[in-house]
Amino acid sequence: MAKPVLIDLDEAPSQTPSDAPPVPDLGLPAGRVMQAAASVAGAQPSGLMRFAVWVLGSLFSFMISVAVYDFVTGLLARNSVLGWVAFGLTAVALAVLLALALREALGFYRLGRLDHLRAEVEAARQADLLKPAAKVVDHLLSLYKNRPDLRWGAARLAERRGDVMDGDGLLNLAEVELLGPIDLAARAEIEAAARRVATVTALVPLALADVVVALFSNLSMIRKIAALYGGRSGTLGSLKLLRRVFSHLLATGALALGDDLIGSVAGGGLLGKLSRRFGEGVVNGALTARVGVAAMELCRPMPFAALPKPKVTNLMSRALTGAFEGFTSSDAQGE
Repeated sequence: MAKPVLIDLDEAPSQTPSDAPPVPDLGLPAGRVMQAAASVAGAQPSGLMRFAVWVLGSLFSFMISVAVYDFVTGLLARNSVLGWVAFGLTAVALAVLLALALREALGFYRLGRLDHLRAEVEAARQADLLKPAAKVVDHLLSLYKNRPDLRWGAARLAERRGDVMDGDGLLNLAEVELLGPIDLAARAEIEAAARRVATVTALVPLALADVVVALFSNLSMIRKIAALYGGRSGTLGSLKLLRRVFSHLLATGALALGDDLIGSVAGGGLLGKLSRRFGEGVVNGALTARVGVAAMELCRPMPFAALPKPKVTNLMSRALTGAFEGFTSSDAQGE
């Protein structure tokens, strides 16, 4: 019968389990997608870059114009019928380009009108006189006179404005009756964009796809918010507004993960119940909601006074209700 073998250890083990390095703390998600989208949208080109774009654009336009002119004149010399067809198509193309330019100019005008009206409101509040406030209210009514969804509010404003004897009270009444319904529609757009960005970030594994979706979702959200407040813009106007919103947020540090944002998305142990991937989606959705609130402040013809400014906490609680149902349990098991 074999005897047991005993091995004598001359030295104690050099390491014990207590000597093992601690598990690294990954911390809270950092909102990488929205940070990348903000850096792209808020980037300010240098003066040399703008001059280079202008020169190259002018050269390209000149080359296209000369090529079209040579093509049409050469075709007219060879065949008059085909030449006049080419001339007609060129005229139609120029008319379409002119219409697009006019639409972009009209979009910039609408955005400028909102800025001018907001400045009038601030001046009227500082003066606290009834006459300047009544003038501002008339401008608001003129801005929204063709809005069927605001007819009831405009009627209530016309009915009750005679009872108000001070400037601030009249401005507050106009804000509640005219901008209250628009604020609700803008909140719905923000919630939809935040839900879309959060879902795509959580479920799409591609590296750049989530950044592209976040950028276009924010652009669409800002454009719809501007249209709700009467600042419907074209493509160039929307891009300028997008850059303006992101530049404002980057300058004020509002896209950084402050304590208020962490509390809004981590309240109730939400990030503890979800995986890190879903937590990243929640943070990006919260940053999208913050962008939407900033867009409301820039596009609103009146600063928030009588009505409260939307909070990221409330927007995210409504936007993410049921958004991740069916995914959290399976993802937690995978981890």
